[in-house]
Amino acid sequence: MYKKLFLIICILGFIVVSYAAEKPSADKVYAYYFHGSMRCPTCYKLEQYSREAIETNFKDALASGKLEFKVVNVEDRGNEHYGKDYQLYTKSLILSLVENGKEIKWKNMDKIWEYVGNKQRFIDYIKSEVANFLKETK
Repeated sequence: MYKKLFLIICILGFIVVSYAAEKPSADKVYAYYFHGSMRCPTCYKLEQYSREAIETNFKDALASGKLEFKVVNVEDRGNEHYGKDYQLYTKSLILSLVENGKEIKWKNMDKIWEYVGNKQRFIDYIKSEVANFLKETK
């Protein structure tokens, strides 16, 4: 009797795990701030303003997992591919839209260098672009 019950529980557990594994992952936007090991005050400011723009204006999206902000050192072991993936040549903020676990669109937020001297303009730029990416999630 216990063997049959155990077998039924195992089969049900397998079915649940299999269903969860096949279920498509939720759409998501990643905001990556990429930097190297050598950082100047402007590089830190780019990260600070990017983080502030995202964390202040997208609390709900961050909490729900629809948006994730990541700071990545491209010189750390295992991160070298990002330079090629996103054609990086300097410190950058990249927005990436992922659907069903696959990146379908990305954008280099190259105007952060132009706007770093004007915090409000910088934040407005990030806010607008992140909002546009989030509109494309399901």
